[in-house]
Amino acid sequence: MSEFGRESALALLEQWTKGESLRKHGMAVSVCTEAYGVMEAARLGLTGAEAEAFAEPYACAGLLHDMDYERHPSLEEHPFVGVAHLRELGWPESVLHAILAHADYSGVGRDSHLDKALFACDELAGFLTACALVKPSKSILEVEVAGVKKKMKDKAFARAVKREDITGGAELLGVPLEEHLENCLRAMQARAEELGLVGSAVVG
Repeated sequence: MSEFGRESALALLEQWTKGESLRKHGMAVSVCTEAYGVMEAARLGLTGAEAEAFAEPYACAGLLHDMDYERHPSLEEHPFVGVAHLRELGWPESVLHAILAHADYSGVGRDSHLDKALFACDELAGFLTACALVKPSKSILEVEVAGVKKKMKDKAFARAVKREDITGGAELLGVPLEEHLENCLRAMQARAEELGLVGSAVVG
């Protein structure tokens, strides 16, 4: 187990966050962000252990981006308290920078691919979860991109989710919106069980 790997990040999330929905949000964002890490590793020609090592900080940033939100939800404290704690523990600056950059008000620019991926996946992971939970089956496996696009236009649905962050995130990554929705949806579907989003869908 790496000191700054996925298991350590998950342990910190669980230590700082007791609410199940916020824990699940961290896990969903992690799954989506990691998927972009895997794609970027492939684009860079990395394989095997190198590719895994490249993508792991993406998974960790997703797990940790809201770790302090339950205890410190104010704009003055989140995500700064969490980042300060992670810095004391010696977590890599690339992960800390991405966590700071996901908050518009932090003043930290989205420079790296990791910064962009975390921002792009944060609101979308929450939105895809909401799309799953309104299905009678409560299953992400029954969510389709066309339905997600339709729900994005419905301002009354999951109104706390900032649509402009989803579209802006896709632009930041240089990916068409539909492709971005599909990338994150497929990533979450592949790990539906882990995310508690299999629901009552019949898996054939």
